[in-house]
Amino acid sequence: MTVTLTAPRFAALSRPHPHLTRLTLFIALAALPLMAAYGLDDRLFQGDSVWLKPLKFHLALTVYTGTLALFAMLLPEGTFGSRRWRIYIGVVAACIFAELLWIGGAAALGTASHFNLEGVWGLLYSLMGAAAVTLTSLSLAMGIVFWRHREDPLMLAVALGLVLTFVLTVPVAGTMSSGTGHLVGTPVTGARFPIMGWSLEVGDLRLPHFLATHAMHVVPLAGLTGSRAAVWATAAGFTALVGWCFARALMGLPPF
Repeated sequence: MTVTLTAPRFAALSRPHPHLTRLTLFIALAALPLMAAYGLDDRLFQGDSVWLKPLKFHLALTVYTGTLALFAMLLPEGTFGSRRWRIYIGVVAACIFAELLWIGGAAALGTASHFNLEGVWGLLYSLMGAAAVTLTSLSLAMGIVFWRHREDPLMLAVALGLVLTFVLTVPVAGTMSSGTGHLVGTPVTGARFPIMGWSLEVGDLRLPHFLATHAMHVVPLAGLTGSRAAVWATAAGFTALVGWCFARALMGLPPF
């Protein structure tokens, strides 16, 4: 089978979604004071700067909402402009703001945001879990809209990538949040992946979680081939990869 790379029809692109674009800019700009705090505040939490986790979340959410804003350009102008969509995106934005305030507030106080069940933090942890599912559901909702245009391989790839982002992320994140930490097992030497920090000794649920959230970036690339078979193969292969890493982590084993 011969696969020919094709480029999207850029002349037909709509403008980026205005609400999602503004939300993306806000999340990115709100990270600037955290970057300053990272450089000025030498406090550590579990071996890292107290401001590292908030910065990671700002980066992850900037990429998430920015990607959705760009994907919206592939659909006709006004597809997400109805009152129902505006309200829904407003709810998602509120959930994102709440998540960032929660994580940033915990950093400022030098305490844990995740897996912290003491007093009010335990209540916030449960509420923020619901907020995380809500904000992730936007990828599912937009994926369903793209699915209606699945005759086009690129649209099919975007649809599958967005739907898989939700379908794969929620069970992994739910499993991780229901425990007492992201590790399954007790590391001895503390060996970790460079930069990302995933354990090289025991199971680490952060790896399948990271992969699951990026289905929206990996699977759509297959749509550029113009081959529906390549799209389905990529979606299946990526799902298998996330499942493999998830299973290995649950068994207390490193991915490789």
